Amino acid sequence: MRLKGIGRSRNVEDRRRAGRRGGRGGKAGLGGVGLLVVLAIGYFAGIDVTPLLQGGSGPVAQSSAPRQLSAEEKRAAEFSSQVLATTEAVWGKVFAEQLGSDYRPPVMVLYSGVTQSPCGGASGATGPFYCPADRKAYLDTEFFDTLARQLGARGDFAAAYVIAHEVAHHVQNELGILPEVNRRRQAAGQADANALTVRLELQADCLSGVWARAVDGLLEPGDLEEALNAARMIGDDHLQKRAGQVPQPHTFTHGTSAQRAKWFKRGYDSGDLARCDTFGTARL
Repeated sequence: MRLKGIGRSRNVEDRRRAGRRGGRGGKAGLGGVGLLVVLAIGYFAGIDVTPLLQGGSGPVAQSSAPRQLSAEEKRAAEFSSQVLATTEAVWGKVFAEQLGSDYRPPVMVLYSGVTQSPCGGASGATGPFYCPADRKAYLDTEFFDTLARQLGARGDFAAAYVIAHEVAHHVQNELGILPEVNRRRQAAGQADANALTVRLELQADCLSGVWARAVDGLLEPGDLEEALNAARMIGDDHLQKRAGQVPQPHTFTHGTSAQRAKWFKRGYDSGDLARCDTFGTARL
């Protein structure tokens, strides 16, 4: 993705200089399928699995000493801020042209190791997530490395897709979709709640595709395939298979690999918000 000349967003809250909790090395206690299962639970179900990664050792101390950011961390922050800036430009234009309204962008919180949000504690084990309570997207920038190494979704545009997906949840919040789905989920049984969550996530994939189409001039050869590959690598069926399980559709919360790639491509091909109505179709 060509980001040279793209300014940084001002809507970034960087908490990474604060003291970080120890215990990330607890991952070494798990390996192979065991590690993959834990990562899959955390990254794509929004559950804090830090105790599992630490071998059940319980809370660890928070260091109060500020720390210096590495060159890699600084690059990750610049990249994330520039990608966020592209989402602000895109959704500002889309809201104006397709909805006749103003877009209020989210704040992106960069953290390292662990932080707090009104939606609960966040750690590297929860993965990126959006909290509607404070209208902020939370990202541990080390997730980019996990995305490439552990999950097989390599490339800068795969990482950009992750940011765009979380911003898409903010778009859903702005449109009133997220609170309505949350209300319906609370009144539904587990299987039906999961099915609603799948539709919500696939819509976010489609909205990410709308963004990708709008920034097409910044794409390099292979970028689109990086995003599609990322969508496939984090499909529920693919993750469950890699974890040695038989895929169980009633437990899916994000959709299959094919569905995620399909809806991202649908948004990319159309650039139209109306084409992202996953709740109005019987077949996903």
